[in-house]
Amino acid sequence: MSALPVYRWRLAPDGLATRRQLRAMGLRPGGQDVAGELQRPRRRRGPLVAYLYRIDHARPVRPMTPGRWAALARANRARRICPACRRDAGYVIPTTLGTCVPCADTPSVGGS
Repeated sequence: MSALPVYRWRLAPDGLATRRQLRAMGLRPGGQDVAGELQRPRRRRGPLVAYLYRIDHARPVRPMTPGRWAALARANRARRICPACRRDAGYVIPTTLGTCVPCADTPSVGGS
């Protein structure tokens, strides 16, 4: 069992990148194993951890197809539909409210 090499914040060697850094380069990990761990210390909690991947083993990001664009549009549209009044709110309904703001502000009928 081998342990991952751990690097301190901003001290990772060249050739390794986080997921976000790979994405900014137009790449994705592509199924490769984690090559290292980046740790950023914090004062009163455990360190923030980011996994590092080898850039030379990364693959290009898959392009969005028309079917994927359509599925994404349907999913976002569903997040805007209020379950109480069934109208498009024009914004993503907050999960804390569960309904659009006008429905959340309306007092429930028959409440105690």
